[in-house]
Amino acid sequence: MAQAAAVAKPPAPPRRRGASATPRRLPYLLIAPAALLMLGFIAYPVLSVFYYSLQNYNPTKPWRNGYAGFDNFVHAFTQDPQFWDTLIFSAKWVVVEVGLQLLFGLALALIVNQTFVGRGIGRAMVFSPWAVSGVLTSAIWVLLYNSQTGITRYLADMGIGSYGTSWLSDTSTVFPATVVADLWRGVPFFAILILADLQSVSKDLYEAAEVDGASRLKQFWHITLPHLKDAIVLSTLLRAVWEFNNVDLLYTLTGGGPAGETTTLPLYIANTSVDAHNFGYASALTTVAFVILLFCSIVYLRLSKFGGEK
Repeated sequence: MAQAAAVAKPPAPPRRRGASATPRRLPYLLIAPAALLMLGFIAYPVLSVFYYSLQNYNPTKPWRNGYAGFDNFVHAFTQDPQFWDTLIFSAKWVVVEVGLQLLFGLALALIVNQTFVGRGIGRAMVFSPWAVSGVLTSAIWVLLYNSQTGITRYLADMGIGSYGTSWLSDTSTVFPATVVADLWRGVPFFAILILADLQSVSKDLYEAAEVDGASRLKQFWHITLPHLKDAIVLSTLLRAVWEFNNVDLLYTLTGGGPAGETTTLPLYIANTSVDAHNFGYASALTTVAFVILLFCSIVYLRLSKFGGEK
């Protein structure tokens, strides 16, 4: 009977060539239109910047427009001291801001990761500055630093300092003042990412460490920090790129002043293109900034061994 049933069973239809490949390709076909649009929106501006970096392009002086070769780059490295000043300040700004934001963000993440009454409200208050836009953040701190109605007015009422003092117009106080303003918005970014990674640390590790007699400091150094390595590396890299490209806060607070004390390279690029209409030279500076960020990112990821063993 079994042999008869096997003989009576109809043969399977022949498999069409490429039938198994279509389901595997279907997800890529579905996302292809969006991917092509994103590629176009990203690739065209980037290629345009590279193109104009080799041109003399100033809409207000069309008679000077034309192919310049590497003259814009030579001018930046050999004849433009402001380029080096803004590049040095950009590096200083990134190191100070990212370092302090990481330090305070890590401390806040460790605090709100503990169990206490009102933890939900505390977390919301800690993370709320990150939801505020850069321009609105600048407006808030402009009001706080106002010499007539801001912090300095109340300090003068208490006998600290003098009336009419403006921290944003004094070369000795403008840098720490802008640093504090950007810290208020940047610290929650680190706190959010680090807290999310802290939630995945097994409590069994800490319990075992306590049984072995490890102190809180040793637990933090040998358990918490190794687990947070990738989160710290990724967050510092992202924040360093964002801080290097910071324009809105510095432009609104100081406009790059006083006397160019707070002019970063991106802010200098914005002034060169928007105010001076020298789009060719601004494109060359943008290309230099892109290469610097790309090189530093690759070196940082290699040295930190991102994604490796913890």
